[in-house]
Amino acid sequence: MKKILIPMLALAMIALPMILAAKPFGKTGTVGMQYLKLGIDARAIGMGEAYTAVTDDISSVYWNPAGLAPAYQNQVFVSHTNWPANIMQEFAAASFTNGVSTVAVYGSVLHMDDMDVTDELAFDITGEKFTNSGIAMGLNYAQQFTNKFSAGVGAKYLRENLYTYYVNNYAFDLGSMYNTGWKNVKIGMALKNFGPDIRYRVDDDDDGKIDEDPFDLFDNDGDGDTDEDSSELDSKIPMSFSLGISGDIKRDEMNYWIASLQLDNVIDRTETWNLGTEYKMGNIFFRAGYQINYDSNGFSAGLGWQVPTSLGIFNVDYAYTDMGYLTESFIKSAHRVSIKLRY
Repeated sequence: MKKILIPMLALAMIALPMILAAKPFGKTGTVGMQYLKLGIDARAIGMGEAYTAVTDDISSVYWNPAGLAPAYQNQVFVSHTNWPANIMQEFAAASFTNGVSTVAVYGSVLHMDDMDVTDELAFDITGEKFTNSGIAMGLNYAQQFTNKFSAGVGAKYLRENLYTYYVNNYAFDLGSMYNTGWKNVKIGMALKNFGPDIRYRVDDDDDGKIDEDPFDLFDNDGDGDTDEDSSELDSKIPMSFSLGISGDIKRDEMNYWIASLQLDNVIDRTETWNLGTEYKMGNIFFRAGYQINYDSNGFSAGLGWQVPTSLGIFNVDYAYTDMGYLTESFIKSAHRVSIKLRY
């Protein structure tokens, strides 16, 4: 695994200047599987998603695989998110470590309540129902190479369901973490969702064939209409590159105060910046963050509580994200709750 990780990290370092030098412009609507951009873990969200250089636990399976190492305890993680419009996201993960290397598995599903099918001609509901969902299941591996440097890789299966249509795909994640040794300043990098394009297979006329020649002028299914099918276009998935830095403002045996800054480059939008901070006072955590250059620059905040038990150490976290004009009130905004167990 070490022989694989080092060349992949070198490739990422070569690609980094090209990614950051590319002229930024928006490509809204050109990328599928948008649910892959929805962050998980109330701790990370409370810090404004400025988390690539901070992550040091099981939630690293999403943010930066390198954050899984070093680890000296196995971990379990569950998270629930309430989005506006009754859209919800569930996430679960588990990791296993020997103190040097760590393996983790996880699963995520974005789902929504059933909606009515509307007849476009009668402008009325038909009595049928439909729903949409997005699924991701993955396996990550991370290793501590020195007391300052760790790296990780991940592979995942993806599926998106839209009404009666679906598409399957796969993607890879790659990450690294370097601790300078001064005031716990860490530099983290993560390349996420590197995978092939997707294409929906749609049989518009229900004749059992797809991608029929749109110019043959034949009535393929004998219903009196011609050329009902057309070739579906390929869509990319939301590949992204994140570069972050974090460090201590203050730290002692019981308390600490950290801050982080992160640059995100996603293929379907301009570059964005995330700022985050976390203050630990005994077993209580206070967090805040801000996202810059988004459609609606967003403030986020969160609280956490660490509870030692005979089973292990529990962390219970909550985060709120201001969704701006997308929500009607605080109650109908985005809320996340997550629970982690180290044992």
